[in-house]
Amino acid sequence: MNIRKQTEEIEKRILHPLACLSSQSKGRIKPEREGEIRTCFQRDRDRIIHSKSFRRLKHKTQVFLAPRGDHYRTRLTHVLEVSQIARTIARALRLNEDLTEAIALGHDLGHTPFGHAGEEILREIHPNGFDHYKQSLRVVDFLEKGGKGLNLTIEVRDGILKHSKGKGLIFPEKRSDRAITLEGQVVRVSDIIAYVNHDLDDALRAGVVKYSDIPKNIIKTLGDTHAKRIDTMVKDFIKNSISTNLEELNMSEQVLSGIYSLRDFLYEHVYENERILKEFQKAKKILNDLYNYYLEHIEDVFVEIPREEKTDRHQLVCDFIAGMTDRFALMTYEKLFLPQEWAVI
Repeated sequence: MNIRKQTEEIEKRILHPLACLSSQSKGRIKPEREGEIRTCFQRDRDRIIHSKSFRRLKHKTQVFLAPRGDHYRTRLTHVLEVSQIARTIARALRLNEDLTEAIALGHDLGHTPFGHAGEEILREIHPNGFDHYKQSLRVVDFLEKGGKGLNLTIEVRDGILKHSKGKGLIFPEKRSDRAITLEGQVVRVSDIIAYVNHDLDDALRAGVVKYSDIPKNIIKTLGDTHAKRIDTMVKDFIKNSISTNLEELNMSEQVLSGIYSLRDFLYEHVYENERILKEFQKAKKILNDLYNYYLEHIEDVFVEIPREEKTDRHQLVCDFIAGMTDRFALMTYEKLFLPQEWAVI
């Protein structure tokens, strides 16, 4: 009995005609024999969950650096929330939920310590620049498993690469900027649904903004609670996508405008808040000093960082720094740059 083949047959019967079927995957860079139990996308999901880089996400900043409260988001809880939202949407649209989940769980594997402050400093000092979505692909293609990578399917790799939007359009105008699968496009939208809502929730918890600061038009359009706002966005996305029979994934102009307004509000009052930027400057100095130190002491780069034959010093150091957790970066900085107490003999 081949359970994988049974699952693939079920997909053919129940999924939408535009869904990406496991049996029709474009395959992997290094061909592999498929197993008897799991589909190719299920295997990708499991490889991501069992990877070292996935486990490190629990100690990487989402927005608030070194929060003392237990309920602030980390990079790990962020990807879990993205996964939950994306799976809900994929199931409603009859898309491939396994593919959607794999992309969602893997989309931030290359993120730096200290959130976007870490990404900014690496972009400034690394000669070839830095983008976390490109680094995520480097993680799954090469850095994991001692240089062997996870050898994920083309569809998952593409979804990881095209999830990021920054201040750009949620739905790119150019098709070449969109994921090749609808599942990948769902993750891109789910990412912003997750972060604008949980970052606002964390900002309210931290006292960075007050409920009364939120523009009235955002509350009117999206809802007056965390749960209502997510519900509004998810239902609107599902409804408008179904109306086109999935030929064009989209949202209503009203809700889309509300999301852009909320994102703009977060940039102005949270991400670029003076208190948070002060902490980010400290974090950027830490990573800048570590980067320059390891450039001069390349032999001290962690022995488990894979080294390609043509990898230059900058790339090696960049891989090392990007893979650090917040606390490992702080511990390393203290060890290298702060006076250490003498042990009593």
